[in-house]
Amino acid sequence: MIEQHQPIELHYWPTPNGWKISIMLEELGVPYEVHYVNIGKGEQFRPEFLKIAPNNRMPAIIDPEGPGGEPISLFESGAILQYLGRKFGTFYPQDERQRVEVEQWLFWQMGGLGPMAGQAHHFRQYAPEKLPYAIERYTNEVNRLYGVMNRRLADRDFLAGDYSIADIASIGWVKPYERQGQDLNDFPHLKRWFETIMARPAVQRGLAVGEEKRGNIAEDKEAQKVLFGQRAS
Repeated sequence: MIEQHQPIELHYWPTPNGWKISIMLEELGVPYEVHYVNIGKGEQFRPEFLKIAPNNRMPAIIDPEGPGGEPISLFESGAILQYLGRKFGTFYPQDERQRVEVEQWLFWQMGGLGPMAGQAHHFRQYAPEKLPYAIERYTNEVNRLYGVMNRRLADRDFLAGDYSIADIASIGWVKPYERQGQDLNDFPHLKRWFETIMARPAVQRGLAVGEEKRGNIAEDKEAQKVLFGQRAS
């Protein structure tokens, strides 16, 4: 276990973005305590949460032992992964060339895989009206992105060479591949990567955090009202 005297506060709900941080903390072996943010009940809009996550999205963390020994709060899962990787010197290389490799694939997940898979989930599972164009558009884009990963993984074990925060960021968005209309058998290198990472004990522990609380948003109309169609007001 890496030394950390006080537990990190993880503000979390069990989703692909939340899993990034629970997996990272499990991989690091540092103490943390979970503060659940039930996004189906609108807890992400509470004033105390908005103080640390102004975009009203989880995950967020509070590290009581931040830079200079002072507490620090962070939102945005990619930024949290970078912070934890720098602080504990693990899964995020210090060498500039190696770090750039990791960052490319981390930002690829943040800007591509996550948003596109999320839209595929929405139009395939949650949209009140089945829109064939939207379903085809996002299902095909996820398929393209899986192809990018498959080619990348043809000659290396992990996205940036060694296991890193880029893999940790991506695994939760590949886990629900069936809901995205994908078949991993079409992507043999991606399938090997997926099975390798899913076999890691820390990944299994991270994915299990709060699993019993997930519920089924596809059948929860009240939760859908909270989650979808938000405006500035």
